[in-house]
Parts: sequence; C-alpha cells; structure tokens
Amino acid sequence: MSDVTPGPSAWGPQQPTPNGRPIRKDEIELTERGIYIESWLPERRSRRRPLLFVHGELAGSWLWERYLGYFAGRGWEGHALNLRNHYWSQSADPATLSFDTYTEDVVAALGRFGSNVVVVAHGMGGLLALKAVERHPVAGMVLLSPEPPRDLRVPARPHELREIPEAYGKDAIGWETLPEKLQRDHRDLTLADVLRIQHLLGQKAREAGAARRQVLQGVPVDRAAFAELPVLVIGAGLDRYVPEPASERLAEWLGAEYEPFGAHSHYGLVLGEQSYLQVADAVRAFLETHSL
Repeated sequence: MSDVTPGPSAWGPQQPTPNGRPIRKDEIELTERGIYIESWLPERRSRRRPLLFVHGELAGSWLWERYLGYFAGRGWEGHALNLRNHYWSQSADPATLSFDTYTEDVVAALGRFGSNVVVVAHGMGGLLALKAVERHPVAGMVLLSPEPPRDLRVPARPHELREIPEAYGKDAIGWETLPEKLQRDHRDLTLADVLRIQHLLGQKAREAGAARRQVLQGVPVDRAAFAELPVLVIGAGLDRYVPEPASERLAEWLGAEYEPFGAHSHYGLVLGEQSYLQVADAVRAFLETHSL
C-alpha cells in the first residue's frame, strides 16, 4: 500500500494465521489527527468489504488482534483504529479530549476508507461508531456490547458525574486487582488473557473523563440513519459493563439482528483465547449472509 506510513512498530513481511494462510501487516497514519490504524491484510485481495475495528475506553488496536488474524486469514482486510491518546496514536492531554473528539477520529478513519467499509465496534466504541455513521455512510455495522444511546439509558445522577476524574485508568473499571479475582469474574478468559488485558489497559490514567461523562449523561443517536443498513448487535451474558439486556434493547430499537452469547464476558467477546472464536464465526456468518 503506497499510502501507508510505517508507525512506531514495524512488522515483518508475511506471517501465517492459525488457519495457515499468510497475511501482511501495515500501519496507516492519519497525521492531521495524530492517529494510527493497524492493518492486517490478506495475501491476495478479495472482493470482501474492508473492516474498520473501533475499540472502547482504555483500549487500542491490541483489542482486535485475534479478530484481525481471523478475518485476514479468510480474505477480509482489517484496519484497527487507535483513538487519540490510545496505544500507538499520538499522546494528548486527556483533559482536552471528549466523546466528540473521539467521534471525529472515527469519522476521519471512515473518510480514509470510504463508504464500502464495515464497522466492527466494542463497548464505548459502538456508541462512537453510531455517531460517526450518522455522518458518514458505511456498508454495514457489527456492535459488540455497545454502550447504549440516550434514548435507552437512565441519565447518570449529578454526583455520579462529579466523581469521574478528568483522566482515569484501569482501576476505575475494576482491572487494578488480583488476576485470579478477575478470572473468576470473567470465566471465559484464561489467566494469560487476564494478564495481557491488565498489561495493555496501561499503567497510567489516560482515558478522557469528559468522554465517560457524556456517555453516562446520554449521547443522542438518530436511528433513522440506520434504517436500511445491515446491523448486527451482539450481547454478552457475563458482561459487567454493558448488561446483555441492554444490547438486546439496542438491537430492537435499531431494528437490527441480535445474537447473545450467554457465557461470554465484555472482553471475552473479542479477546478470550477460546471464547472469541464463537463470536468471530457469528460475525463472519453475518458478513457472508449480507455479501459484505
């Protein structure tokens, strides 16, 4: 890809995926916004739509590593966005960032790939994707345990909003604790999964408190923008952040397809060494059904 600028971690040429098919890895830099996109590409181009993966709070393109390998090995090119101040993207003062600036990052990535892309998003990233797709057409959407929009949530109380700092880290979402406890709470994750997530969620408070406050206050979404769009919503029965019934309500509200995974946790949907595969298979079936 001639328009790809190597980022801070260059990869080797071709690497095999678990199913034996080689893939190429690259990075795209959107210099005007200071964000990096991690790309995993099939060895040979296909007619499948490109996938844009959008992470949620405190995460980064690392969240999607298993999905990137899974789909690149089956002919889909995958591009995992890093929001500003996340993982490989440019550092920024979290106090200057918000849900709106993150939405602009997603819109910029959509502008890079055009209307032919399918967005796959997780947690807060699902709500960011809904807001971005209001403004930029796409070919389809997959939302995994997405944060619900304003019409589907009870607004947070003032004292709950005041308690959110300008920047927060993994301790605020319960991940600064013993790995064994986390594994008991997330039964679909191995101990190795838990340790990896703990490490990659980072050691410092870098998530924008303003973004979290906006989510809890309620972000308006125009569901008419998705009336003709293929959308799949996936819920997780063990999710302690976005309860599975909230995902089901969102699917009904959007008129989207819905698939629950009762034995999966919030991170197990995408990162569990074993559990991710069932979800990736369901996403692939959705893409193939809609010729995406």
